[in-house]
Amino acid sequence: MLRSFLALFVLLFTGSIVLLDPGRSEEAFGDQAIRAVAIPLDVAHPGADRIGSLRYLGGWVLSSDDPEFGGISGLAIGPDGFVAISDAGGVFRFELGADGRIVSASIATVPDGPEPENGGAPEKVDRDAEALFRDGETGQYWVAYEGNNMIWRYDANFNAAESSNAVAAMQDWPDNGGAEAMLRLADGRFVVFSEAGNGPRGSREALLFAADPSEADSQPLRFGYRPPGGYRITDAAELPDGRLIILNRRFSLVEGVSVIVTIASLDGLAEDAIIEGRSIARLDPPLTIDNMEAVVVAEENGRAVIWMASDDNFNP
Repeated sequence: MLRSFLALFVLLFTGSIVLLDPGRSEEAFGDQAIRAVAIPLDVAHPGADRIGSLRYLGGWVLSSDDPEFGGISGLAIGPDGFVAISDAGGVFRFELGADGRIVSASIATVPDGPEPENGGAPEKVDRDAEALFRDGETGQYWVAYEGNNMIWRYDANFNAAESSNAVAAMQDWPDNGGAEAMLRLADGRFVVFSEAGNGPRGSREALLFAADPSEADSQPLRFGYRPPGGYRITDAAELPDGRLIILNRRFSLVEGVSVIVTIASLDGLAEDAIIEGRSIARLDPPLTIDNMEAVVVAEENGRAVIWMASDDNFNP
């Protein structure tokens, strides 16, 4: 039985050329640890591809027989395809071919991470990874853990931890509303957003680090992010022009999942300032939409290509 079903989307920001073909097959390809099936943006209108300022290039349902697969909450682009991390400490690697087939895939767990306060084997709550960033030059990975509000750095092969830090400025963030989004800017600074931590004047707290936040001597600048009303931030990434693209999610039992994609700038950021994003797209049912918690940006032919992945919360 297939245990987990997750969504992977690729979208183009303000462009007009389709860069990838999602394919037409209704069956999963190959015998990989992770499999993919192409899905349209709108089942009722298969040719639809516009959502605000975004153009839908393709989407896939990812599935696996492995019970460790699921809960994707962070996404990075590595030298051989994608690296994703789950909120249970899973590490998933997969490569999509030009035809939408997964040509290679593996499932593992983080080599090291936060430990239970009272000892014993780590549980899901201890390895609740919510954000992932990969440095394209060094290959190193940074992971933000929500329950512990810690930042860990791993080597380029994701085989060993190099440093870790329980950031003092993050310790009052809620256990289930703490470090939710993290990115490294082109100039080397890091930004970490809380999901529900109290920021200035009713905003959600965020931190700007001049140095590596996995190192104990990092001292951040505190500011606030105000998401659209009723929504919470789930991830963020830097666009080629230096602005941030931010995923904001809302869930209700009546309306289901809704996602608003916003663009925000950090220009002139000062202590206790508040940033707000400009909405560029909104995804609601009946469009194909899931609990989108991961975003990464690639630049192809001078255009920003946005990849989004969902967290199924290991809920069949």
